[in-house]
Amino acid sequence: MKIFDFSQPFFIAFVVFLVIWDLVWKGLALWKAAQNNHGAWFVCIFIFKTAGILPIIYILLNRGKKE
Repeated sequence: MKIFDFSQPFFIAFVVFLVIWDLVWKGLALWKAAQNNHGAWFVCIFIFKTAGILPIIYILLNRGKKE
């Protein structure tokens, strides 16, 4: 008995959604980090795969801040 059947359409759709979700948030956060000259944030967001959590945290913490 399998716990997860990775060939199911629901699982495939979920993975596609998760990839798109992560790419959108990562792109926005990388753009903001580059504009604000936050090199450490840029590298961390670029390297770590956090399903959009780290980019959302960065955007929320640096909302409205311009250096």
